[in-house]
Amino acid sequence: MNVPIPPLGASSNAALLTFTVYTLAVLGIAWLSSYLRRGKKFVSEYFLGSRSLGVWAFALTFAATSASGGSFTGFPSKIYSHGWILGLWIGSYIVVPICAMGLLGKRLNHVARKSGAITVPDVIRDRFESPQFGLLAVLLIVFFMSFNLVAQFKAGSLILRTLLEDSVLFDQTSVWFGNAVGALGLANLTQFQGPEYLLCLIAFGIAVIIYTTYGGFHAVVWTDVMQGLVMVVGVLIMLPLAINQSGGLENATREMAKMTPPVPVRAAIAPEEGAELTLSGGTWLALPETGDVERLFRVHTTATIDDSSREVELLELTAAGDIQRVLEHNPADAVRRDVSFTIVESSPYAYGDGKQGVYVSGPGPSLKEASGFLPLSLAVSFFFMWAISGAGQPSSMVRLMAFRDTPTLRRAIFTVAIYYSLIYFPLVIIFCCARVVLPGMDLESDRIMPAMAVHLTDTINAGWLAGILVAAPFAAVMSTVDSFLLMISSAIVRDVYQRNLNPKATEASIKKLSYLVTLVVGSAAMCGAINPPQFLQDIIVYTGSGLAACFLAPMIYALYWPRSTQFGCMASMLFGFGAHLSMYVAGIFQNNSFFSPYQLLNLDPILIGLFASFVFGWIATVLGPQPDEQLVQKYFYRSKTQDAPAAS
Repeated sequence: MNVPIPPLGASSNAALLTFTVYTLAVLGIAWLSSYLRRGKKFVSEYFLGSRSLGVWAFALTFAATSASGGSFTGFPSKIYSHGWILGLWIGSYIVVPICAMGLLGKRLNHVARKSGAITVPDVIRDRFESPQFGLLAVLLIVFFMSFNLVAQFKAGSLILRTLLEDSVLFDQTSVWFGNAVGALGLANLTQFQGPEYLLCLIAFGIAVIIYTTYGGFHAVVWTDVMQGLVMVVGVLIMLPLAINQSGGLENATREMAKMTPPVPVRAAIAPEEGAELTLSGGTWLALPETGDVERLFRVHTTATIDDSSREVELLELTAAGDIQRVLEHNPADAVRRDVSFTIVESSPYAYGDGKQGVYVSGPGPSLKEASGFLPLSLAVSFFFMWAISGAGQPSSMVRLMAFRDTPTLRRAIFTVAIYYSLIYFPLVIIFCCARVVLPGMDLESDRIMPAMAVHLTDTINAGWLAGILVAAPFAAVMSTVDSFLLMISSAIVRDVYQRNLNPKATEASIKKLSYLVTLVVGSAAMCGAINPPQFLQDIIVYTGSGLAACFLAPMIYALYWPRSTQFGCMASMLFGFGAHLSMYVAGIFQNNSFFSPYQLLNLDPILIGLFASFVFGWIATVLGPQPDEQLVQKYFYRSKTQDAPAAS
């Protein structure tokens, strides 16, 4: 079954209205949370929700925080770019709750309650009575999460821009905004991604910063619950629509088996003498070839060419089926044949170029890697990457410090595993179908999720539904941004200011500083996203694996090994950080890109980092001094008062 392919962003005002209602609901929850927090102890309530989360709140906030912009922007981008192999790439994520919640949950919650810890650096500091160790944890959390925040802000802006592209009001506002920015002498701010992106970035940033700053942890949790439901509903609505509009899953797979990877090219374009030519991003250009066969190219980003020639980035389709679908299902004037251009340079895929079947088999096509996207050794590495490193995320650890009791933890593990199954497996199917439905988006594949949501609803004339579907990836981004903002804020206010600089700080001063720091950190991340890196998921993988390499081993040692010491766990953290970072730095020299790391023994850097962290941490502990007996007694032995029943 073939379906028309309307222009990207052909959404109605109904979609915008639906999406606006959703955003207002999020802000309303933040207000309600702040109202209900009155009269409670600020630090514990604002940063940890008074450790009172029940099953649904705990499970959905844990799941929504993990299901970030990477899950709904970067992950679909990878599926679209590499095909069915992503099912193997993400398969182990379903067991993340078993590893993360089962391995650390009960013990971490117990230690945090015993020490009164509010944050992850709090736990580390109090476990070893070491302010230096706590500050080291703060530095690493701020380092990695600052990278991740920038990526999430980019995702939020891209989602908004895709939803609003067809709105006349948005177009007019973007033009006005671009002119206003230029009048202020800040025109360089729009040169990276355009005024539309910058406007959406500011709108997204203001919304998420306000509700996180004002509402605190409970606002984050409650919005996570709502956003978690929106995410799973959005995916389950998209699944049958995508299968139907691609002609069925069998047909989509058969078409993918015939595909060959597209070729990114640079082309020199010269308009007619004295004329100016503007090519919008997404425009199709046709170049006549021998006989009746046409070569088809897609413009990557909007380009304006004056009376001199200019090089423009294009993507050439190489699969006959893709070319046929674009020509058949676009209006005659949507494919431009009046633009003459010359190919200057082409960059064919390092693996899969000209080969059929690469989208339905391993290791999957790759633009840079001659071994393919996911050779067997990396497939094994990524099982450990997702399943095990998920346990080493400080953002997840904070949730593990906030659940109510052990039965809550057990039920939440089961709930989150089902939730992930309902999210990730359907996403693989949806965005494999997207290769058939929306060809030619490889150079802007980070936009494929909102673009697909808008396209699916336009095709069935249900524009209002686009607002709900686009709210799913938007919810994923917001749920991650608010969690990361709160983590960085708590690390600075609680672990640096209150625990080290001013232990006698009043509740009022901590409250004001918490608001200020959350506001400043969010604003800084928003500024960093003005000129963001190209691919979101690369940043997600780097920060997620890096945090695991730093925190998983020392946290396990601290929680379960009475012999562990400050010296050994600090060595574990530093060696994990250094080994992991060195693989990425080596990638600059080997692959000319920080985000294409060197793979020692063809293994992902996460395994190298975890190996170094566990091994060197163990060696440093065994060779170092004995632990403080008082700390061993406090955290590994129960006193009679602890075993006694609680007073009624």
